[in-house]
Amino acid sequence: MTVLVTGGAGYIGAHMTLALLDAGERVVVLDNLITGFDWAVDARATFVRGDAGDMGLAATLIAEHGITDIIHFAGSVVVPDSVADPLSYYANNTAASRNLIEAAAANGVKRFIFSSTAAVYGMAGDEPVSEDAPLAPLSPYGRSKLMTEWMLADIAATGAMEFGALRYFNVAGADPEGRAGQSTARVTHLIKAACQAALGVRERLDLFGTDYPTRDGTCVRDYIHVTDLVNAHAVVLDHLRAGNGSVTLNCGYGRGASVREVIDTVKAVSGVDFEVRETGRRPGDPAAIVAGAERLKAELGWTPRHDDLKQIVASAWAWEQALRARGEQRGA
Repeated sequence: MTVLVTGGAGYIGAHMTLALLDAGERVVVLDNLITGFDWAVDARATFVRGDAGDMGLAATLIAEHGITDIIHFAGSVVVPDSVADPLSYYANNTAASRNLIEAAAANGVKRFIFSSTAAVYGMAGDEPVSEDAPLAPLSPYGRSKLMTEWMLADIAATGAMEFGALRYFNVAGADPEGRAGQSTARVTHLIKAACQAALGVRERLDLFGTDYPTRDGTCVRDYIHVTDLVNAHAVVLDHLRAGNGSVTLNCGYGRGASVREVIDTVKAVSGVDFEVRETGRRPGDPAAIVAGAERLKAELGWTPRHDDLKQIVASAWAWEQALRARGEQRGA
C-alpha cells in the first residue's frame, strides 16, 4: 500500500509525511511548491512537483506507485484572502479537490482523507461545537472546504470510496524532534506570527479586534498541536482500512485560548516583550470557536499527547529559532 499526500511540502503535510514514514508506510508527496518547500519533504518519501488538481498527473501517480490511500492537504488557507479573492479559493480548493476526487475514484483509490476546517461552522459561539452543529461558513474559505466535504459524501454514497473529513480548529506547534514546522513565507497563524515578533522578524504583532464578546475582548480559538493532528489522521486511516465507514470529525482539544492569552504565553516562553498593536477586526473572523472533539476520542480512540498551550508555543518557538539559525527564516 502507498499513501499519496498532497501538499506534503507544506506545514501539516510535511508532518503527516513524517508520521506515515515513521510508521513504515510508503509515501508519495505531490506539491506545487507555491507555499511549500522541497527541503521540508523527508528523503524517504517520493516527491513529485505538480498540482493536486491535475487529473492526468494524479492518475499516473496512482497507477505507477500503487496508491491505495490519499490524504489531501493541498489548498489555500488564508481567510481574509478568500474574502478579497473568492474565485481563487473556489478554484484552488473546491475545483482542484473535485478533480483529485474524480481521478481517485476512476483509478480505484478506496480511501480519501480530507483536510477540512472548523470554518464550516461559522459563528459557532464559545461553547464546544459538535460535528452535528449547523454549517454556516462566514468566508469563501470555509465554503470552499464545505463544498469538498459534500462532494466526498456524494461520491461515497455511490460506493466508489470511503472518506474521512477532518475539521481542524487552530493548528500550531512543530515536530517535537525539530524535523518540521510552519515555514510558509506569509502567515496569519497567531503563534508563528507572535514568535516572529519575538525574534524581530516582524517589527510588531497586530492584534485584530479587542471588542469581541469574549472574556477579554479578543478572539478565542482551540489550538491543537500539529503532531496530535496528524496522529488523528493516522487513526482515521486505520479506521477506514478496517472497513468501518466514512467519518466527519472535529480535531481540537475542547477548550480555547484567547489571543491575549496566546501572546502572553509566547512572551513568557521566549522571554521577549515584543510590541503588540491593537487594530480593528478582520473580515470573516468569528468571536470564538472551540471543538467538541469527544467523537474522535470515544469512537476512534484518539488520545492527544501535546494538549498544553505552553508546550505548543515552546515547540513553535524552537522551530522559529532553528529556521533563523539555518538561514530559512521568512518574514511576513
